[in-house]
Amino acid sequence: MTFNKLPSIFKQLRPVSIGFDSLFDHFESILEGDDYFCTNRNNFPFYNMVKTGNSTYDIEIALAGYDKKDITVEYYDNLLRISSKKGDPDTTKDLEPPKKGTIHKGITKRYFSKVFTIANDVEIKGAELKNGLLKVFLEKIVPEGKKPKTITVK
Repeated sequence: MTFNKLPSIFKQLRPVSIGFDSLFDHFESILEGDDYFCTNRNNFPFYNMVKTGNSTYDIEIALAGYDKKDITVEYYDNLLRISSKKGDPDTTKDLEPPKKGTIHKGITKRYFSKVFTIANDVEIKGAELKNGLLKVFLEKIVPEGKKPKTITVK
């Protein structure tokens, strides 16, 4: 059974939820397979999502052989897109031919695009490429209006 054949829990939640329409639409599009998520379904490059504190997170992406100038990190409309600057999005062809004398080329440098959905209350604090690992630092910011409070009954 495919995902798009399953009944949507989001349709059941809509009548009892206010202000979550765009979130429900987003998750339904994931289950239906919208185009911009198709690039996210392949396994390259490998990545981790790590909770580093009560409200902090890191996304770690293995990018051996890539330099800062080879990658783009963009954030728009709650989507964090990390991609290579070179290459054809419709191919998994390696961007660099093997160097002379290479017996085996297992470290690839090809076009990629990863898309992560970021909640409204999460800020991207920065990114760093070090030792072949790109880290994107995120922090969940809880606004005063969303912090727990006690309501006095009169």
